[in-house]
Amino acid sequence: MGDPRRPGSPATPLLVACALGIEQVALRSGRGAPGPVRVLRTGMGPRAAEAAVARLLGPGGISDAAVIASGFCAGLTPGMHPGDLVVAEETRDADGTTPCTGTGVLVAALARALPGRRIHTGPLTGSDHVVRGSERAALRAGGAIAVDMESAATLRTALCHGPRPVAAVRVVVDAPEHELVRIGTVRGGISAFRVLRAVLPAFYEWHRSLLLPRR
Repeated sequence: MGDPRRPGSPATPLLVACALGIEQVALRSGRGAPGPVRVLRTGMGPRAAEAAVARLLGPGGISDAAVIASGFCAGLTPGMHPGDLVVAEETRDADGTTPCTGTGVLVAALARALPGRRIHTGPLTGSDHVVRGSERAALRAGGAIAVDMESAATLRTALCHGPRPVAAVRVVVDAPEHELVRIGTVRGGISAFRVLRAVLPAFYEWHRSLLLPRR
């Protein structure tokens, strides 16, 4: 028998990290996700994400958890719409690049959970502030398809506390043609909240798939 505590095993919990209370509410209210899943609210910004993840994965915490960074993001690609999904192939910020685990598995699982919903894959970049206008265009020119403030810091910090599967899945709340005036607009009940409520079963499927033997 294999080690039951290896990353991705049933004994290993799945940690889903998000920044905002409304994201946590959406993720916790998602239905149909069996298994050990913990939703952690980190607070906004990369430093808050680093601190919260380090506390939970450090000594005395759930050191072997698989980690998904989730919540809302800003789309960078023209044609994106609120409610579109972004599955990161890698996360980027000023501190480096983190490759993601099982992107294809996540895309397939999300397509089943949310049939007809557009899913974008590519690099997800990090920022320490809300990105608008020309800065958004500059990030897109660098190859990123979306931006948020916590994913890159979350995944990098998770890997600093030991090898584990990591991924990032975000729901677009604004895009080049659909910019939000303020983050509070999210609370108005836009489609992104309903999409975020539906992703947890796909996250569990990703987590479970890590056990399957490679061929």
